[in-house]
Amino acid sequence: MTEIDTKTDALVSEWLTLPDIAEMLDVEVTRVRQLVKEGRLIAVRRGENRVLQVPAAFIDEGEVVKGLAGTLTLLKDDGFTDEEMLEWLFTPDESLPGTPAQALRENRGTEVKRRAQALAV
Repeated sequence: MTEIDTKTDALVSEWLTLPDIAEMLDVEVTRVRQLVKEGRLIAVRRGENRVLQVPAAFIDEGEVVKGLAGTLTLLKDDGFTDEEMLEWLFTPDESLPGTPAQALRENRGTEVKRRAQALAV
């Protein structure tokens, strides 16, 4: 859980608070906090009140986007900070096409993970 920088804020167009996510996933807020703690979601502090928020693109049809947790683990193992992971996930990649976050939402997680693994080389 980190502070957001303007670069990341410019890349991510829509954010959700932890209570919003809890409602969408039909779980308690404590469960959402646990997902963040386990590295299955990235939450950053944003806005005047420095409220923890998660990119809306990480939630799809009442679930955490398939493949996100594994991708985050790969990136963390590569030494990425939360900000760097968000930047990588939301920066357009012409070879995908689109952003890695979009590819995950479109069930193209294998391609995203392959690119994340290549970063470690």
